[in-house]
Amino acid sequence: MVVTAIVGLTLPHTRQTGGPPTLDLAGHPVQVDGPAPAPSASATPSGVGRFAAPSVGLDVPLGALSVVDDVVEPPGFTSAYWVRNLGVAPTDAAHGTVFVAMHSLRGGGVGPGNALIDVAAGRPRIAAGAAITVDDVRYRVTRTETVGKGDIHADAEVWANTPGRLVVITCLQRPDGERSVSNVVVEAVRA
Repeated sequence: MVVTAIVGLTLPHTRQTGGPPTLDLAGHPVQVDGPAPAPSASATPSGVGRFAAPSVGLDVPLGALSVVDDVVEPPGFTSAYWVRNLGVAPTDAAHGTVFVAMHSLRGGGVGPGNALIDVAAGRPRIAAGAAITVDDVRYRVTRTETVGKGDIHADAEVWANTPGRLVVITCLQRPDGERSVSNVVVEAVRA
């Protein structure tokens, strides 16, 4: 399976189409840049476990989603999401790569991915050696990289299914507040 994008979102003004507003981690309404997200009907916003990266102050629910039409699109803004149809489940971490995706937000929004990035410096904030826990499985970050959204689908290293490996993907927001053009990829191995 080839993934073509991780969706980026913003928070300057709210635009809701009915129902309760979708909120970020700070409790602010989130606006989508264009059509509303249309994640897999089988996506679950939380309830699978927890995702924690203590060195950057991140501890959020872990939901699950599936890649749809070659796009990873988390259904919410307050959880991390294990990608069901790539790699393996967190409970099978010893047998392959666990892929996790989460939103970061711009325009003052706070998504889980914002903890992993340094917007002002234009780089990942989480460092090699940092601990990450996914559904009670502990990992240690081995490296981070920034990959252009147009290039991530062809990056064989990102999508390799390797036993005991974790890949976390979020958008790298830009200091000028414009749409994200890159993803941050965090790689880790079981501790």
